Amino acid sequence: MPVLGVDGWRGRWVGALLDGRAVTLLELADVRAVLAVPGVELIAIDMPIGLSETGVRACDVQARALLPGAAGSVFPTPVRAVLATDDYAEARALSRAATDPPRAPSAQAFQLVKAIRSLDEALGDPPSDRVVEVHPELAFRALDAAVRDRKGTARGTIQRLRALRAVMDVEPALAGAPSGIPVVDALDACAAAWSARRLADGQGECVGDGGTDSRGRPMRICW
Repeated sequence: MPVLGVDGWRGRWVGALLDGRAVTLLELADVRAVLAVPGVELIAIDMPIGLSETGVRACDVQARALLPGAAGSVFPTPVRAVLATDDYAEARALSRAATDPPRAPSAQAFQLVKAIRSLDEALGDPPSDRVVEVHPELAFRALDAAVRDRKGTARGTIQRLRALRAVMDVEPALAGAPSGIPVVDALDACAAAWSARRLADGQGECVGDGGTDSRGRPMRICW
């Protein structure tokens, strides 16, 4: 069965539907559209799923350690209390009250809160193992250790294209992508799709301490 890799993009989502080597890029309006893509065995999404109530997730720390030179691509995930607000000042106060030692989300991490909330609400209860949190940079490093330059740069783009060519027909997918989708997000979605295929086949890897959050969702990052 096909698998789906997903990356966030300006309040919407880029999907990469992978079937064998063939990959099709999709523009998806919201999380419910992501979850409604038909005939998909597994969905790998570049967005936090399991959320800590009181502090830093072990999987974030471990993922950063696996990405020398690109550790900054793994933002510390906000604690669950932050999902209650869209105001940054209030989010900082809520986070400091919930964490010990007190910690506030960065502005970059806070930009993800609406997407994290929408995913959290759409997944519902009980938790499903059909939707898995991934990180594209972990996938790219696993595909090819030569992927070292930042995404979006000329060198980084070529490195990521070379890595993906080995496992999927990425150029036809880019040529047929919906208008306006940035190449950075398209390539990240493709890397997430490769992770989805590996995970569905029982060959994936994950970091985390085995813990689950208050909704029973695993706090882990896979590839």
